[in-house]
Amino acid sequence: MNYFTKTEKGIWIGSVLFITLSFLIFDRGSYLNLIASLVGVTSLIYCAKGNPFGQVMIIIFSLLYSIISYSFRYYGELATYAGMTLPMAIIALVEWMRHPYKGNKSEVEVRKITVTDHFVMWTLAVVVTIVFYFILKFFNTANLIVSTFSVTTSFVAVYLTFRRSPYYAIAYAANDIVLIVLWLLASLEDVKYVSVLACFAAFLVNDIYGFINWRRMEKRQQEN
Repeated sequence: MNYFTKTEKGIWIGSVLFITLSFLIFDRGSYLNLIASLVGVTSLIYCAKGNPFGQVMIIIFSLLYSIISYSFRYYGELATYAGMTLPMAIIALVEWMRHPYKGNKSEVEVRKITVTDHFVMWTLAVVVTIVFYFILKFFNTANLIVSTFSVTTSFVAVYLTFRRSPYYAIAYAANDIVLIVLWLLASLEDVKYVSVLACFAAFLVNDIYGFINWRRMEKRQQEN
């Protein structure tokens, strides 16, 4: 427990309580939603510290969230997490483990992204967005435009995670906002999805903290 600061403990405990209370009030049945949310929010507090274990938990979350997305016909989320976030989390795990900061396996070495990284990332993001739009349209995906934009933000986030950039958390925060809208729309049809909505609201807080802490890590590593 000494590994986490008081702020990190507070964010994690607050997130767990918020997600659990939302589940007890609005759902009480879809325990898979609850488990996925708790796994996801725990993964973020580890990722916020640059710990590769966070990527292990993201792999598990991706599997669970894919099942939940399929249940509401959010095929964009299913395709994104099963076909992109999951394999990219595996690649990021390997990358993070290969680049520990000064041999400390619980903290990855922060990396600045280059002009080439930007070019590759945004070029691929455009291609991925266009391709997924037509794929999702073919499968009659619910809330098509929002689902497509979720794919875009997710791709940018996983790319920056792989490149070990602090801005991965900003991209995930943007994705959280998109997903809040997406599951808000789902909640209007079935109130049990409010618990998933609460999950991504908690994710947003964690990703904002993740960016702040990664900038601290970056500054400390540069000074050393």
